[in-house]
Amino acid sequence: MGKMRKAATTLLALAMTFSVAACSGGNNGGNNGGNTNTGGTSASPAPSANTEASASPAPAGDGAPAWQADTSPISFDWYINFSWFNKKWGGDATAEYITKKTGVKLNFIVPAGNEAEKLNTMMASGSLPDFITLGWYEEAVKKMIAGKLVLPLNELADEYDPYFFKVADPAKLGWYTQPDGNVYGYPNASSSPADYEKYGENFTSNQTFVVRKDMYEAIGKPDMSTPEGFLNALKLAKEKFPEVNGQPLIPLGLHEFTDVGNDSLQDYLQNFLAIPRQKDGKLYDRRTDPEYVKWLKVFRQANQDGMLAKDIFIDKRPQMEEKIAQGRYFAMLYQRSDFAAQNISLYQRDPNTAYIAVDGPKNAAGEEPTLSGPGISGWTVTLISKNVKDKKRAIAFLSYLMSEEGNKDLFLGEKGVSYDTIDGKDQFKPEALELVNKDRAAFDQKYGSSFTYWMLMDTNMNLQWAPPSVEPAKQMEEWTKGKSISMAEFDNLDPDPTSKEGVARSKNDRSWGKALPKMLLAKSDAEFDQIFNDFVKGRNQQEAIDAYRQQKYEENVKKLEALNK
Repeated sequence: MGKMRKAATTLLALAMTFSVAACSGGNNGGNNGGNTNTGGTSASPAPSANTEASASPAPAGDGAPAWQADTSPISFDWYINFSWFNKKWGGDATAEYITKKTGVKLNFIVPAGNEAEKLNTMMASGSLPDFITLGWYEEAVKKMIAGKLVLPLNELADEYDPYFFKVADPAKLGWYTQPDGNVYGYPNASSSPADYEKYGENFTSNQTFVVRKDMYEAIGKPDMSTPEGFLNALKLAKEKFPEVNGQPLIPLGLHEFTDVGNDSLQDYLQNFLAIPRQKDGKLYDRRTDPEYVKWLKVFRQANQDGMLAKDIFIDKRPQMEEKIAQGRYFAMLYQRSDFAAQNISLYQRDPNTAYIAVDGPKNAAGEEPTLSGPGISGWTVTLISKNVKDKKRAIAFLSYLMSEEGNKDLFLGEKGVSYDTIDGKDQFKPEALELVNKDRAAFDQKYGSSFTYWMLMDTNMNLQWAPPSVEPAKQMEEWTKGKSISMAEFDNLDPDPTSKEGVARSKNDRSWGKALPKMLLAKSDAEFDQIFNDFVKGRNQQEAIDAYRQQKYEENVKKLEALNK
């Protein structure tokens, strides 16, 4: 989606079984911010350099965490720019434990509908809450920084909490340093080049092509990597299973359509087709690649054959989750963490009705997909508003959440409640582990750990506590291993949304958002070609946008090389 599911997308996503609150995100011309490594891998990382801070209050100073100096009650408003996030702070063991420990309570503010509209309204009125979490790829990040609506984290840390610099990853600070020398946001689910060297073999992608296991086996496990095989499998599934519990089968599921397109039919499909993002150091326009256009026409043909249900053009994530839970889709080109909870439910009822990853669309050469793995940009960034009610307590709480202590609290929860030291290792208690693997929603409400609150999660740090993955998540995770690569150099390429190139790019994205469904609904390939060609010819300031992006890409390559030294 123009910003890969600009309303989420992109993860970067918690691909772990335990991350029901996944991102679905990414970005139009850059990296899919919708994926990260799975927390469920059994890697054993080297001990972190960060030592756990004492939980008992002590005077801040000499590098001690500032949060320990003041644990009096305070409440912060925290805006989360994802309409699907429905968890309130409190009522679970982890939130209650963190509030008791730090004195901080949180009031989450979540948009009821369009995320961009809600955030733009708050920015225009100057009424941003204390904390703001949104996808790094959102235009609003640059708007808030340019409008001086958020505070430099480094300046807050210098003045109130030097501990911030002890727990912040220097590579991530370097990546997010703005031209003015300041850092305004800190990422979650972020993996630096050094992280790739340390953990890379265990990294997975959130991008998957999945099928309902029983249906797929019933039609003979067909090869769906070719246009012919893909279309034939959809037809066979619809013929053999016209209904699911009295409701029509939906042959193919996709991410939701937005005003700037559809994740599944943009970065996901292009990655499955292994279409390069650059050739010989020059950015490549993947959208005009012949292989990509050919496969978009396959989806057009699928619609002509009655394989694209009307639902997929109008459903939002809540409606899709409901239909996934009913097992109504045969196949989906979808972010696996976005339906983790529903797939667990299906698996618990009958493992054969759960979704499994299989080979999806491939290019004519049959090459393996190049899926978006974790990148240094991460999935979301968290910023502190200039309106924040208490600067010291805010930066102190942010530092705590970023630290190993904070991540351990957010992942494992309170010792003796959700986890304990078992066989010499801090790990979930058996009853908590059983619940997270069987009913994620119930786990969130009771325990609230395993990154129920994911805003500052470090998906590499948590590997030391994460239990091994279990089915049904394990199969999908394993399928993406070896196919996942870092695309960090393609992050943050878009021009400032207020610049002439930025305004033009936004207009072009919206034009694509209108053209894409029309192409799928076209009555013929000729009509498809007309719509597509009109879009390409009608793009505004494309040369200027490309020149800007090329320059940023080359800067990113140099920056990553420097960070990796």
